[in-house]
This record gives sequence, C-alpha cells and structure tokens, in this order.
Amino acid sequence: MIAFRDRRAAETGVRLHVHVNRDWLAAQLLRFAPAGRAQPFAPGDARPLPLRGVELPVAWREGRFVGIRLEADGTLVATAPSGIDATPLRRALLDFYRAQARADVGRWLPRYLDGLPRPPRSIAFKPLSSLWGSLSPSGAVSLDLALVLGPPAAFEYVLVHELCHLIQANHSPAFWQEVEARCPDWREQRRWFHAHGLALKARLAQLLD
Repeated sequence: MIAFRDRRAAETGVRLHVHVNRDWLAAQLLRFAPAGRAQPFAPGDARPLPLRGVELPVAWREGRFVGIRLEADGTLVATAPSGIDATPLRRALLDFYRAQARADVGRWLPRYLDGLPRPPRSIAFKPLSSLWGSLSPSGAVSLDLALVLGPPAAFEYVLVHELCHLIQANHSPAFWQEVEARCPDWREQRRWFHAHGLALKARLAQLLD
C-alpha cells in the first residue's frame, strides 16, 4: 500500500499508477464495456475468427469430436457434436491458437539461434494480462497467445525481442542494437502495438471468456 501526505501527492500517485497500468486498465474497459462487447465463441457462431492479422470465415460441421482446423483455402472448420456446451469448444479454440502460434515460432526460431549464447529453455504460449512476452532467469520464454491473432511481423518482433534478452538482460542501447540487427523494422512493429495491442488482447479474452 502507498500512503500520501497531501492531496497533490495523492493525485500524482494516482496518475502514475494509471499511467503504469494503462494497458491493463484499457484492456479491462474494452473487455467489460456493456455496449458493443463481443460475445464469447459458441457453437454455431458464424462470425469470422482472427488469425495472423486477417478475419477468417468459419464453417461448421457436425462430428463426434470437438476440433478446429485451418483449410488450405483459409476457412476455419469447426467440428462439434450436436448440442455441445460452449466450454469444450472454447478449449478447442485455445488449443488451435496455441498450435498455430507454435507453428509460426517453429518456422522463425531457427534463423535466430545463431548468435545467441544459448537457445531458450522452453517457449510457452498463454494469455498474458499486460505483457507481450517475458524471459525467465532460466531462459524460459513466455509469449502472449494473442500475438497469433495479429500480423505475423508483429508477432515475430516480440519473439526477437525476448530472444535478444538472452544476450542483453536489459533494455540498454546494446540490447536495441541486437534487436535492430535481427528486426530492422522493430519501431514500426512497436507503433502497431501502441495502436492496436489493447484491442488484440481484448479480442482473445472475449473469445475465450
């Protein structure tokens, strides 16, 4: 708890708290705003689903098992038994997004391994409340699952960012030199996150809620 001696200090502290936590606060406002709040993914939902920066049509098929797959023509095929509850379907959507994120990172990672002092110990994909990625002291990388909903270039930048922390465990000029050597357009990707990142996080939260 932070205590303030006078009103001016208290107001400054509140503004600082809001500034530091603005991403989390904005995501909650987007998620829980009554007007226009998107509904979670549910059986028979005909709305397109986001993947790699585009909205893909969904085709429904009745089947014994619950699953979601991506067809060559860009259609998402959702399979589920008749009358199924929404919970296993949202779990299938979570698994689908994780598989797609894993496939993307599997394509990108080999080109960045040279020049790293060591490979990442592991890479996990999960919804993160405010961060886009993190690196643990043991070398485990965590990436926000919402990244796979957005443009691949933005996703790849976050991967590069976290890998470069294996070289520089800070945000010094030397760190950003490592990032730029691997991702020359990193500033453009950061601008994209500033403009669209909150909506991306909120969209995943809404779909899986």
